[in-house]
Amino acid sequence: MWDERYNMPEYAYGKEPNEFLTSQVEIIPRGRTLCLAEGEGRNAVFLAEHGHEVTAVDASAIGLTKAERLAQEHGVTITTLVKDLADFDIEVDSWDAIISIFAHVPPDIRRALHRKIVTGLKSGGMLVLEAYTPDQIGRGTGGPPVSEMTMSLDALEVEFEGLNFSHAVECERDVVEGRFHTGRGAVVQLVAVKP
Repeated sequence: MWDERYNMPEYAYGKEPNEFLTSQVEIIPRGRTLCLAEGEGRNAVFLAEHGHEVTAVDASAIGLTKAERLAQEHGVTITTLVKDLADFDIEVDSWDAIISIFAHVPPDIRRALHRKIVTGLKSGGMLVLEAYTPDQIGRGTGGPPVSEMTMSLDALEVEFEGLNFSHAVECERDVVEGRFHTGRGAVVQLVAVKP
């Protein structure tokens, strides 16, 4: 499905980074940064421009080829890995930052992935996450087709036990990111640090 979505000249979610990520960039520790479900690279390239050593992971080789092209356009370097998040192993105590922007997967995969994020962050490492909540279903402005693949703050607080939350909200905001995320969105936003 993702290869099909990304197999077009335009960038499905645009070339500009996620707005919540840009609002947090000054506090994200610079260093080894992992971008999950990174698609066509808009967030990875933005972080590379801000001095991060970025590894972008996605199941779509087509998406990551476009990510590499976008990095070249911006004069930065990113590392890309074609991996399914269902069986992606995050190195333990290895990452200064992990970025999860609209990385929607089935709940059993999500819970396991989120535990790997906790163990994968270094002490002082930061998670930045934005995702659609169940309230997004039926809006027609983006996100997964079923509520099971959305995320709630209550669930995330359990799944990221062991991190200290500095920002944790469910809210509505206008999401304008390419053809597939356009309009009022119901989102959850997290910033959390590993002690």
